Amino acid sequence: MDNAPIHKSKIFMQNIEKWRIENDLFLFFLPTYSPELNLIEILWRKIKYEWLEFNAYLSFDNLKINLKEILDNIGNKFNIQFV
Repeated sequence: MDNAPIHKSKIFMQNIEKWRIENDLFLFFLPTYSPELNLIEILWRKIKYEWLEFNAYLSFDNLKINLKEILDNIGNKFNIQFV
C-alpha cells in the first residue's frame, strides 16, 4: 500500500485487522515516497517522459486523446518491463 491519505484514514486502519482475520489479507505499507516500489509510478513516469509527445500538452482534449492512445496500446505499441 502506498501512503495515500485514504489508506491511512481511521476507517481504513480499523479494518486492517478484520481483513487479515476474515480474508487472510495482509497489507504492507511502502516506505514514504518510494516510487521505485510502486509499479503505477514507474508506468506514469514512462508515459510522461517517453511516450507522451510534447504537443499532447497543447490542450486538455489533446492530452486526453494522446493518453487514451497510450493506455489503449500498452502491450502492443507501448511496452514496459518491471524489473
